[in-house]
Amino acid sequence: MTRAAAPTATGTATPRRLGRRARKTTLVVHIVTAGVWLGLDVAMAVLVATAWLTDDRFVVTACYTALAAVTGWPLLAAGVGCLLSGVVLGLGTRYGLVRYWWVVVKLAIAVVFVALVVVLLWPAVEQAAGQGRAAGGAPATDVARALLFPPIVSTTGLLVATTLAVLKPWGRIRRR
Repeated sequence: MTRAAAPTATGTATPRRLGRRARKTTLVVHIVTAGVWLGLDVAMAVLVATAWLTDDRFVVTACYTALAAVTGWPLLAAGVGCLLSGVVLGLGTRYGLVRYWWVVVKLAIAVVFVALVVVLLWPAVEQAAGQGRAAGGAPATDVARALLFPPIVSTTGLLVATTLAVLKPWGRIRRR
């Protein structure tokens, strides 16, 4: 539930703020979706590492097939859920969406990573899974190598975003 915007002395309305219950609910959604996103990244890292470290063709095929299931809709849903709940929190709290540097950096991390899931990761995983199933084993080395970096980069970025949310460094963005 939001409070209505109240006119100020200049006649403009102040921004709406989330009520206490709505803010806490949105914050829980934000934390849970970020946790799911991080968990899916860890699962992706385990699957990629397992596929790289084994010589068993069945295990490699199973890893890339499972990877396709983990990085598809679940990863996209977690990323979009985290991004949208973060935007709602930014717009509905005193921190704003572009008032503080740490919020802008978190927003940029989320937007870039969600876009990368759709544009780069999902097609690469589908290609690796398809090649693995067709060959009855490991996909081409260049495709498999390309899958090593996304879980490392994404996990690092999400941990940076979490650290920013806790420490809230850098202060406000100056108005021009």
